[in-house]
Amino acid sequence: MDRKRIEGKNFDEERALYNETHADVLCCTFAGPADGESVLKEARDITVNECTFSLRYPLWHVVDFKVSNVTMDDKTRAPIWYAKHGVLRDCEIYGVKAVRECEDISINECTIDSVEFGWKSDGLSLRNTTITSEYIFFDSSNVKLDHVTMKGKYSFQYVDGLTIENCDLDTKDAFWHSKNVTVKDSTIKGEYLGWFSENVTLINCRIIGTQPLCYCKGLKLINCTMEGCDLSFEYSEVEAEIIGSIDSVKNPKSGTITCDGVGEVIMGDAVMPCEGRVLLRK
Repeated sequence: MDRKRIEGKNFDEERALYNETHADVLCCTFAGPADGESVLKEARDITVNECTFSLRYPLWHVVDFKVSNVTMDDKTRAPIWYAKHGVLRDCEIYGVKAVRECEDISINECTIDSVEFGWKSDGLSLRNTTITSEYIFFDSSNVKLDHVTMKGKYSFQYVDGLTIENCDLDTKDAFWHSKNVTVKDSTIKGEYLGWFSENVTLINCRIIGTQPLCYCKGLKLINCTMEGCDLSFEYSEVEAEIIGSIDSVKNPKSGTITCDGVGEVIMGDAVMPCEGRVLLRK
């Protein structure tokens, strides 16, 4: 099938390339006084390369797409919603609420600054990417991060199915109410990490911040370190192998926490039976 080539043009009207199929869009600009939204809505089997976007909602309901060397500025509000089977590579994305209710989206070598990124989506993967987002991956499933540097506040809430490897996460309330999470060889810096989570496994991770991993079910830590972690594991079901010391542990519900040292173990004034143990290596 012959492909349509759209090159070197400027589009600013609403739905300028609506329902475009089997097309390559090259070196185009989506901006202008008409301020039209949804320029590529409902497109199928398209590539978008070396383009700039400055209009709202450009890629909604798009299926089978590849976007590369593209910039979406802060006027590109909610740029990718309800999209399926897409690849973004070498892109800069600055529009708020990017990627929502999407399926099977791969993001590689990108720079992203987008409040409320990656909500209610399934099958998102990020690799070699830097992302800043205050509220990220809310209520999504089957998310994979590899070599991602992330800065956020409320991250991965209500996520089900999450794999993180070789990442640097600077966040706050990460993994709240999340399920089936595996994090390997990563740094997690924040506060109140992982409260109310279920089946979280942390392997070879550096954990930094106050009051981590409370009210957890099925929590496992393997060869992890903990820095500035006070009042850890309160009311959690936990099996943990910690390298080094923990500032303090409070009322673990069940399981065993093995470490090289602990500043304080606080047992008492609990609202439920707490039978967890802290063991010191000899």
